[in-house]
Amino acid sequence: MNGKISYQHLNQVQRDRLQALLDGRVKQKEIAKILGISPSTISREIKRNCRKLRTWYGTRDGPYESAVAEQKAYVKRRYAKYQWKKINNEPELQEYIIERLKQYWGPDEISGHMRKTKQPFYASKTAIYEWLYSNRGQYYCRYLYSRRYRPRKQKKNKTEKALIPNRISIHLRPGVINQNIEYGHYENDTVVSGKKTGSKAALSVEYERKARYIDAKKIKNLRPDSNKEAILSMGDNKIVKSRTFDNGIENIRHEELGMPTYFCDAYPSWQKGGIENANKMIRRFIPKGSDINDYSNEYVNMVVTILNNKPRKSLGYKTPCEVMIENNLFKFNPKNCT
Repeated sequence: MNGKISYQHLNQVQRDRLQALLDGRVKQKEIAKILGISPSTISREIKRNCRKLRTWYGTRDGPYESAVAEQKAYVKRRYAKYQWKKINNEPELQEYIIERLKQYWGPDEISGHMRKTKQPFYASKTAIYEWLYSNRGQYYCRYLYSRRYRPRKQKKNKTEKALIPNRISIHLRPGVINQNIEYGHYENDTVVSGKKTGSKAALSVEYERKARYIDAKKIKNLRPDSNKEAILSMGDNKIVKSRTFDNGIENIRHEELGMPTYFCDAYPSWQKGGIENANKMIRRFIPKGSDINDYSNEYVNMVVTILNNKPRKSLGYKTPCEVMIENNLFKFNPKNCT
């Protein structure tokens, strides 16, 4: 054994060894070391695939038998792709999902919140997506951010090259930011009007990396001064320790923000994946190709409020507003929180 513990599903040989070791009364932690897998894999395997015994007061877990475990695991794998069908067969579950889709929750948020609140029913995010992409759920795909009716590969986004004075590379950004150890570190970007509209209006968007909080403000154009004023305005009410930008010309005034600033490489959008995802969520309400001037400030605030009051898996299904308030990240009255 090389010391590295893997996290995996067991095969028949491993299940046979597991049964033998359990019969020999070896502790689960020792079994994990012997098999070279995670202790949680062992406990999960025993819990899910042991024989169930019926008693006068219900069912209880029986002994672990490798042959029974292998058959149960096979059945689960075999029928996993049909899990979405139970959404059609359980009206209460279907109603729960549809109601939250209409509130602009994503399948992952619906599934996670379902489990967190201990509902009497459950469907995984994969099952919800499969149901949506089936002929029974197609109608409700309109409530997805992407509004897609079938899975599609994402296109790569490109960032604009520009010469930024005194820029500090993201590769020099401290680990306390990269690893999301503390709050107060933001990513910034812009959402622009469609080229065919001829409009210069845009949104200046910011995203708190650890709390997942989003803010956005309309700007009349992408000139550096317009973007700088929007960023300063959005930061008035928050604790902000640093900002990370792309290389757009609108960010040329970064030194006037009064805090450490960092810049991504020329093209990899994944270096600021948080705000890329935030922009995607905003695009659900302001589709790509739109004229930003067609949307009022009140509408933009409404969009931000919806997004900040949605539970997130990465926050343990708390909302960004809840996390911001709990950690005193607002200087005064919370913004965009209900």
